[in-house]
Amino acid sequence: MSSNSTLLGRGFYWQEIEVGQRFHTFKRTITETDIVNFISVTGMLETIFIDTTFEHGAINGRPVPGALTYGLIEGLLMQSMVQGTGLALLEVHKKMIAPVVAGDTIYAIVEITGVRPTSKHNRAVVASSVEVKNQNDQTVMTYDVTRMLAGRPA
Repeated sequence: MSSNSTLLGRGFYWQEIEVGQRFHTFKRTITETDIVNFISVTGMLETIFIDTTFEHGAINGRPVPGALTYGLIEGLLMQSMVQGTGLALLEVHKKMIAPVVAGDTIYAIVEITGVRPTSKHNRAVVASSVEVKNQNDQTVMTYDVTRMLAGRPA
């Protein structure tokens, strides 16, 4: 790799973010294939996810597991905000607000709520609040997450 070129797609070093800063992700439409792949690989073979004729569920449409919704948003963040700078996921607290179904398009708004440099190795503990919304701008999930991010190279 050339030392006189800029790396595309790098996430933020902790020195580049501050409390109150807000970001939004790209959008992602959830497909039937996403659901089938996810429930198959995780073993989440609950009736509401595998039987489209199940009539006793609380959600109209083809429900998306909350864990899949969370995973897709984290994937968008991995590809952008913390790509190459994320060192560890330390803590997550999630709340599901509204159902997500196949065909919904989700995105997230991220607000930095804390940046605390560590005493060693040019790292910081970064806290953020994530609000996941659907195509109608309805909040479907919220979560607070704490990560360890790298600092700028010396």
